[in-house]
Amino acid sequence: MSEKIATRDAYGEALLELGEKNEDIVVFDADVGSSTRVKHFAGKFPERFFQMGIAEQNMVGTAAGMATCGKIPFVSTFAVFGTARVADQVRNSIAYPNLNVKIAVTHAGITVGEDGATHQAIEDIGIMRSIPNMTVIVPGDAVEAKEVVKAAAEYDGPVFMRFTRGGVPVVFDEEEYEFKWGKVMPIKEGSDLTIFATGVMVGEALDAANRLKEEGIEAEVVNVHTIKPIDVEGVVASAKKTGAVVTAEEHNIYGGLGSAIAEVLGENHPVPMKRVGVKDTFGRSGGPEELMDYFEISAEHVMSAAKEVLKRK
Repeated sequence: MSEKIATRDAYGEALLELGEKNEDIVVFDADVGSSTRVKHFAGKFPERFFQMGIAEQNMVGTAAGMATCGKIPFVSTFAVFGTARVADQVRNSIAYPNLNVKIAVTHAGITVGEDGATHQAIEDIGIMRSIPNMTVIVPGDAVEAKEVVKAAAEYDGPVFMRFTRGGVPVVFDEEEYEFKWGKVMPIKEGSDLTIFATGVMVGEALDAANRLKEEGIEAEVVNVHTIKPIDVEGVVASAKKTGAVVTAEEHNIYGGLGSAIAEVLGENHPVPMKRVGVKDTFGRSGGPEELMDYFEISAEHVMSAAKEVLKRK
């Protein structure tokens, strides 16, 4: 896991490949094309690229209109602007009529870094997860991100995808990886507890599990790329196997992965559980690694949560 690649880079590459294969794909930008990496698509397919300026609500409405004409719109902007700012338009213009629009946001979570609280989306998954008809996917690395984008283009319906600004460790092998829609993905076997992780935290969870193993604790690591619809069967199976659960996400502990897993287990198989995530507070300006430590979501804090939950097993 030494190499680090931002998942936004994989998004840009995947869009370019899709554009060459499918003429129905169109891309919308809100004046951040260089940052979201859709500039590559714009350069090659200018007739299918629409620069909407800093008018995200209008961008979403226009994309919805394109979808009614048989196009496959990809709406691209930062996570804070592609969720809270456009919630009304996403709900009523895309999700309610169940239109085939893909919302791809970058610069999500606290690892945005120095841009600070106003640009650090820690509630975006919760917003999108609560909207009917919306699928929510958070890839764990660049390999997975590329496959997620391709799968989203094939799927008929609204999809929300969350990508990173900074580099994240490459976890998966490009030749072997297979994306399975709506299914959790066990990536490390274990018997003492399960760490359900998503996005940036997949690499942190693996790091934590490897360090726990040195202390005699066998942690199972499960990559949850699809937050909604959540894989109830897969989540319950792992919880039954290990009897204790930690969730790890670069998001508020309310509304995201931790909430989704808690809902599943609360109704189907309650076990001792601990959520690792941002503890209901806004972000701060700082370097990504500094902020991971400050908000207590680094591998070290995943380890601490694992030890704490094992005491309640």
